[in-house]
Amino acid sequence: MQRYFFVVFLLTFATSSFAQNPTLKEKDSVKIAQDSIKKIEFLKNIGNGYLPFNYFNLDLRYLIKFNQYEGFRSGLGGVTNDRFSEHYRINSYLVYGFKDKRLKYKVGGGFRVSEDSNTWVNIAYTDDLQETGSSNFLTDKRFFTFFEPRLLNIDLFHRHITKSVGLEHRISNNLLSEAQLSISKINPTYNYNFVRDDDVFDKYDLSIAQLSLQWSPFSTYKLENDKIKEKKEGYPKFTLQFSQGLKSVFGSDFKFSKIDFRTVQQFNHKNEAVTNITLVAGMASGKTPITHLYHAYPNNIRKETILQRFSVAGLNSFETMYFNEFFSDKFSTLQLKHKFKPFKISEWFKPQLVLISRYAIGNMDNIDRHQGISFNTLDKLYSESGFEINKLLFGFGLSFAYRYGGYHLPNLEDNIAFKFTFNISL
Repeated sequence: MQRYFFVVFLLTFATSSFAQNPTLKEKDSVKIAQDSIKKIEFLKNIGNGYLPFNYFNLDLRYLIKFNQYEGFRSGLGGVTNDRFSEHYRINSYLVYGFKDKRLKYKVGGGFRVSEDSNTWVNIAYTDDLQETGSSNFLTDKRFFTFFEPRLLNIDLFHRHITKSVGLEHRISNNLLSEAQLSISKINPTYNYNFVRDDDVFDKYDLSIAQLSLQWSPFSTYKLENDKIKEKKEGYPKFTLQFSQGLKSVFGSDFKFSKIDFRTVQQFNHKNEAVTNITLVAGMASGKTPITHLYHAYPNNIRKETILQRFSVAGLNSFETMYFNEFFSDKFSTLQLKHKFKPFKISEWFKPQLVLISRYAIGNMDNIDRHQGISFNTLDKLYSESGFEINKLLFGFGLSFAYRYGGYHLPNLEDNIAFKFTFNISL
């Protein structure tokens, strides 16, 4: 009897042990999977420029920057996350420029009115600087890089105090829209006067209504955690934006219209090479001050020798075009990039060769309206070509570009830009 009892006990113990092991293993695998998901989510946030906390994501863009006007610019900012609320958000920052000795800030937030279409109403009050001649699309996804090369050498800014209210709405998975009404007080930080009829303005008020549409007809989407997310990025993509300056609305001084367009095409080749084609165009009509015109994205500083101009190449900028050299009220740029398959020299050393060509053309009517600042127009085709060798060491590489065609300069070395690149991904 005792032997039978002992056998039963052994069988029970063995059965219990073997039955529990899969459960323990299953629990371990679930924990590992959860930790992996948390790690992926954390790296994704960092890659987007956020350091996540419990209810708030710290925005890494505001920690420290440098430009020619502010010198070092440092501060804090961020946005509340879904743990705080899925229906409300607060998005603000506070920074200080050590060279101009001024605080800049934004106080903003939003509330969601429809979850199915991801419709948000956003409001903001901003007191900050903006690069003169820059033009942004409202629907652009958040862009973050650990190092912003062009920012180092920008010196032409205008101060703006802007109150805005906006509506972002997903018309369909492939079509996003955003509308905004903004009221701004514009004060250029440089010597500039804008002539309207018999009036001369060194600062002015603007009320602008904008509508932006982004269409990605070949992207595919999936439902993940009750949210629509992009499953596969498809090309080409199209972005169109209308802007209307409203004279006499909330004290606005000028009436003008702007249309901006961008299309991006990408070809992924079987040998892992990638070809990118980007076309950008813009046109402004009416009485438009230079702060709201186009500069074609230059990235070259005015120094005497090539080595004195050695700096950091941008991602989509004209490396041989000097800052503040050209402004246009109508322009178009074409950029071609071909990235070869990385050279696998070792597991950690995989440099990549990129061939690049860029072209720009534009013009400006009524140049005499803009006084106190000198610049050229792009009525002849601007051309530059070159190459990059990226990821040579810790994400750094080298770039070379040469300026030719209608805007080739008499001194040979003034047409050459030799810089380093910085590319890192998480």
